[in-house]
Amino acid sequence: MKHPILRFALKAVFFLSIAFCIHIGALKAFGLALFENEIILSYAVNLILIVLIFGVLYLLRNRFTAQLGFLFLVGSLLKFAIFFILFYPIFKEDGVLSKLEFASFFVPYAIGLIIETISLGNWLNKLK
Repeated sequence: MKHPILRFALKAVFFLSIAFCIHIGALKAFGLALFENEIILSYAVNLILIVLIFGVLYLLRNRFTAQLGFLFLVGSLLKFAIFFILFYPIFKEDGVLSKLEFASFFVPYAIGLIIETISLGNWLNKLK
């Protein structure tokens, strides 16, 4: 059996890759630019952050069992902080945060959040 963090990382890569392909396919179907709005960077950063946050929570699961929900929220806050530090200045260069710019960050963020929440919920239930 693979280590839970590795298993989660593989699951995250799989689902975010599918989401990325669908995202690119939708952009192509609507005749929009495929690789603008930092879409590749956004998917990569979100992947790294969800695996990192999951890994930290997994490693702390026995020591801080009662605080894991709070630590999960701190991880979400970290992801938003990264958005405002890394992506927001790029997106606001023209003075407008377009729907495409928002989607390039929010789609991988939302997919990652779903993967993270389901995976964390599964092993938290096993801890009890």
